Amino acid sequence: MNFHQQFENTLNASRELNLLSVNKINEILLKIADAAEKSTAFILRENQKDLIRMEDSDPKYDRLKLTAERIKNIADDIRNVAFLPSPLGRTLFDVERPNGLKISKVSVPFGVIGIIYEARPNVSFDVFSLCLKSGNACILKGGSDAFHSNEAIVSIIHNILTVNHINPDILALLPAGREATTELLHARGYVDLIIPRGSQGLIDYVREHATIPVIETGAGICHTYFDEFGDLSKGVQIINNAKVRRVSVCNALDCLIIHRSRLAHLKQITDLLLESEVEIFADKASYDALDGIYPERLLNQATDESFGTEFLSYKMSIKTVSTFEEAMTHIAKYSSKHSEAIVSENKENCDRFLKIVDAAAVFVNASTAFTDGSQFGLGAEIGISTQKLHARGPMALEELTSYKWLVEGDGQVRS
Repeated sequence: MNFHQQFENTLNASRELNLLSVNKINEILLKIADAAEKSTAFILRENQKDLIRMEDSDPKYDRLKLTAERIKNIADDIRNVAFLPSPLGRTLFDVERPNGLKISKVSVPFGVIGIIYEARPNVSFDVFSLCLKSGNACILKGGSDAFHSNEAIVSIIHNILTVNHINPDILALLPAGREATTELLHARGYVDLIIPRGSQGLIDYVREHATIPVIETGAGICHTYFDEFGDLSKGVQIINNAKVRRVSVCNALDCLIIHRSRLAHLKQITDLLLESEVEIFADKASYDALDGIYPERLLNQATDESFGTEFLSYKMSIKTVSTFEEAMTHIAKYSSKHSEAIVSENKENCDRFLKIVDAAAVFVNASTAFTDGSQFGLGAEIGISTQKLHARGPMALEELTSYKWLVEGDGQVRS
């Protein structure tokens, strides 16, 4: 494949996007959503070709798997994006200078966005819908695990674009393999921004090798601190939901931090987890509290590697602390700065938690499962940014725009 020709085609197509009206973009998105639902059987057949090549015990299996319900949810997310206000052409600042120059700062697309992701075929739909709505062309580099699923999804989108006389090069799918990744990471002059979605290893690789700007997303090592003042009934539900609602996603709970005074409540806290057969890696104090109560086959002594691990499966660790400050120290050491939560009825501790914890999303008495663009009212998301420059937290339409300065004069020259 001639990668540079493909990149140039996408760059040229991105300029054509600037001429599309908001109404036309919304019309295309609604047609893609309808086509996705109508093509459910086709997508699932292609997805099955990928699934049979992966062990169902693999933590990535759930991310790879598509179902009729998930495709319907994807289509609904695309419709949500269509009905959101356009992020383009917003006046962020304007002023008329004493010399008569009219200066304004206006939101514009980045241009071409490259997405590198692993076994998450839903990303192909999500990314394209957000990029189209924000006026960006996109180049997708999916993993080999989802090759057939991604090809099916992109073929559906390309068909809708072609039928509606829109250049299909606004969406490119690169072949699986390291060569395509390398070419994309070095596509200076063609690609304006790279967004990796996947494991910490993938994100580290992209950050270390890219020669164009990168926004880090995805890796989530998430904690919930059950404070000495935590409400037990709330805590049981919050912890269970954060852990087992969907274990393979980045906002899932990895480590429960519990105040030493609440160890007697560990049985009640873990009863629901046991129903899902969650495997626990407990420090000495919490292990002693669960020994003989939680099944031996699911209870392990924690090691150093048990903390700071994104499990992406039915596994979690437990850390016992004696003070609020000790909990903050543990989070600061092991957090990936994605999502952190406290369960507490002590307002002072809740306020301190919100101020001290350095993460993209910080929760009080709520599940970290809510870290999601649609749950935040943003429509679908392109990822959860864990860095601080440009974007942080769920990245949706606004975060996929930059800005430029427009200066209108009437013959002014500078002295």
